[in-house]
Amino acid sequence: LFSLNILNFQTVLGVLANMFLLFFYTVIILVHRFKPMDLMSCQLTLIHIVMVLTGGDLWLTDIFESLNLENDFKCKATFYISRVMRGLSICITCLLSVFQAVTISPNTSLLAKFKHKLKTYTTNAFFYIWSLNFESNQMKVTKYCSLFPMNYITRALILTVTVSRDVFLVGVMLTTSAYMVIILFRHQRQCKHLHSISHLRASPEKRATQTILLLVVFFVVMYWVDFIISSTSVLLWKYDPVILTVQKFVMNAYPTITPLVQISSDNRIINMLKNLWSMCHQIS
Repeated sequence: LFSLNILNFQTVLGVLANMFLLFFYTVIILVHRFKPMDLMSCQLTLIHIVMVLTGGDLWLTDIFESLNLENDFKCKATFYISRVMRGLSICITCLLSVFQAVTISPNTSLLAKFKHKLKTYTTNAFFYIWSLNFESNQMKVTKYCSLFPMNYITRALILTVTVSRDVFLVGVMLTTSAYMVIILFRHQRQCKHLHSISHLRASPEKRATQTILLLVVFFVVMYWVDFIISSTSVLLWKYDPVILTVQKFVMNAYPTITPLVQISSDNRIINMLKNLWSMCHQIS
């Protein structure tokens, strides 16, 4: 019961935080001048809402029960959506990291030549990311819940392909993160030399970079914890309820924490909340 309450609290917190962020980014995109980073963050927020709901089994359970659908279909649909959203999350997070690395790269670097076409590359990347994740997810959950029968070799092959993709993306994230850390370190040294530390602290690029670095580090840690648990379960056919509960908590940790980090680090959101607080205080 305690673990269920924790998962429910995590789900509610994750959904509310992501819905607030989704509303904010939607307004920015439709009404104001938005940046490509806003579009990526908006997509990531939508993905995380679905991830949290499918991870907590709250939303889909209600839908499938109201439609009186078979448990087998519910199992397949839930885990297929969860797998697709998980793939989209790692791809968009990787894209955010690459985008920011290119954005803050010096004009003398090799990445600088991609800056003028960065918007076009990002749009193309969105198309490929969504298409590939919806088409390439062959799902295997338990021996009672699969899209098609699998032997050990097939399971191991699919796991190898999935892991290879994820390892590549995590490697890209770590590489771009290390690159951004080096750029920030050099920038800080230059600013200290020029006695303009206050400018460095106020830099929106630095703040955005630090946010993405924090998200990438947190994602990588949560990913490997989830990977160890899920790989062991799939290969050994062991699905202990306690292990599954821990895995759900770990899976939902990143989509729950991400909006809180983004909200606390975006000055536009902070200023909006301050204005709303002032308005409410004046009315009362």
